[in-house]
Amino acid sequence: MKAKNILLISVLLQSILGLIMITSSSYIWAEYKFNDPYKYFKSQFVFFIISIIIMYIVSKIDYSLYFKHSKKIFISCLSLLILVLIPGIGTIRNGSRSWFGIGSLGIQPSEFMKLAMIIFISKYLSLNEKKVKKNCFKVLFIILSIFGLIMLQPDFGTGIVIVMIGIALLYIAGVNMKFFIKLGLLGIIGIVILIIIAPYRLKRIVSFLNPWSDPLGSGFQIIMSLYAIGPGGLFGYGLGNSRQKHFYLPEPQTDFIFSIILEELGFMGCIIVVTLFLGIIISGFIISKKCNNLFGKYVSFGITFWIAFQSILNLFVVVGLIPVTGVTLPFLSYGGSSLLILYIGVAIILNIAK
Repeated sequence: MKAKNILLISVLLQSILGLIMITSSSYIWAEYKFNDPYKYFKSQFVFFIISIIIMYIVSKIDYSLYFKHSKKIFISCLSLLILVLIPGIGTIRNGSRSWFGIGSLGIQPSEFMKLAMIIFISKYLSLNEKKVKKNCFKVLFIILSIFGLIMLQPDFGTGIVIVMIGIALLYIAGVNMKFFIKLGLLGIIGIVILIIIAPYRLKRIVSFLNPWSDPLGSGFQIIMSLYAIGPGGLFGYGLGNSRQKHFYLPEPQTDFIFSIILEELGFMGCIIVVTLFLGIIISGFIISKKCNNLFGKYVSFGITFWIAFQSILNLFVVVGLIPVTGVTLPFLSYGGSSLLILYIGVAIILNIAK
């Protein structure tokens, strides 16, 4: 089977599993909050259908068009990232001013910035391949500027994803390893500064090391997640039979949906999710490797790495391997703007595969 077919089938199957698990994990909370147990399912299903239609359309567009208009795409998304910070325009959800509220729906511009940055940096790298190997500070400035804007919201998880995508693109462009060592040291200093500015981040790190040190505060989510995962066993409690979704694990349809998957479907659910992600990631990297156009190679790699890194980040948080970051699980977590932009990204890879 061709890589593009594996990619498409894996994405669709993962999204369908996401719809099933969003329904299962959210109906208790949705009935309590909205008096409609299928509220989250309906919203996600609408975005799923829209995403498929847009994916079909975008997959027919020659990806060289993004090369031509990369600057316009980047500036448009950057403008949205600035506008969302203005009170009265951007709305606050879960403590972050990251959204444009449109009725009951919300659009998160930082999701669109991930793709815009990949396209913009890919063009720069493809035009300045030899120059970048010696001096990549222009690219680094772009990455850190976006990170800074996202941290003003604040949204540390999305910021980390943005930075890692940029670093991965620089790495495959052939930048010297000494640069990454220096960047790592700079990153450590930056994290220390961020902790000093917002001490709650230190609480998250402490709660990650020992969640029971603050079981009703910073450690609550991870404890509830582990309580969901622990009893799952091989086949879980069965679809719809989660206990933690009964007002224990906060909003289980978003960041911690994998906990409910493990609780209801057990280790077999984990195998299904991981297998489908491997199908997406491996096929994406194969398409990138086979692409003869340098811009297409960077774009397909960047999008695939984005999906891979964000997936690993979420899974590690859920099982308690790293502190809580607030990053959703691609194709599975509830979130319309996230699903839409992921499908646009997949559509671009499918076009590159042609």
